[in-house]
Amino acid sequence: MSLNSLSTHDKSLRINIDAARYGVFAEIGAGQEVARWFFHVGGAAGTVAKTISAYDMAVSDAVYGSGERYVSRTRLQSMLDHEWSLLLERLDGSLGSARKFFVFADTVTARSYSREEAGHGWLGIRFQTEPRSSLPTERWWSPANFSITHPSSSRGAVFVLLRAWASTCLSDPGSA
Repeated sequence: MSLNSLSTHDKSLRINIDAARYGVFAEIGAGQEVARWFFHVGGAAGTVAKTISAYDMAVSDAVYGSGERYVSRTRLQSMLDHEWSLLLERLDGSLGSARKFFVFADTVTARSYSREEAGHGWLGIRFQTEPRSSLPTERWWSPANFSITHPSSSRGAVFVLLRAWASTCLSDPGSA
């Protein structure tokens, strides 16, 4: 079966059942759908070390520091840096020799009733290609790559993530 023909459910499940991957999902703003998919399909205990969701701006600032914009590459980078540091600090000693760690982060705004513009967001993932790899790989997807026109279409963002991540992870199992 072609990777492109797999559903979001199937891609999420395939990632969940790969015992080598373990990590964090950090989502702020309207991007609150991704981690839910990994729990929904089952097997998340082997994949998900932590999820964090910050919708309130003050909460986001308290965790990731303040910034000029909440939906920006700068905010995404702060999220990836912060969560990566915590993940390694807390789990590298016990699981680092057997697991390829990852941090998935997104910061998304959906279309609101008060403005006419479509929503947008940034998605990013930092991951190891080998356990204890000191040079993790990082991939970003910017507003140019997807837009959110309605809060319920955040599944579109999930699909963008899973399509890109699954292409990397599933086509070459040793790569991510």
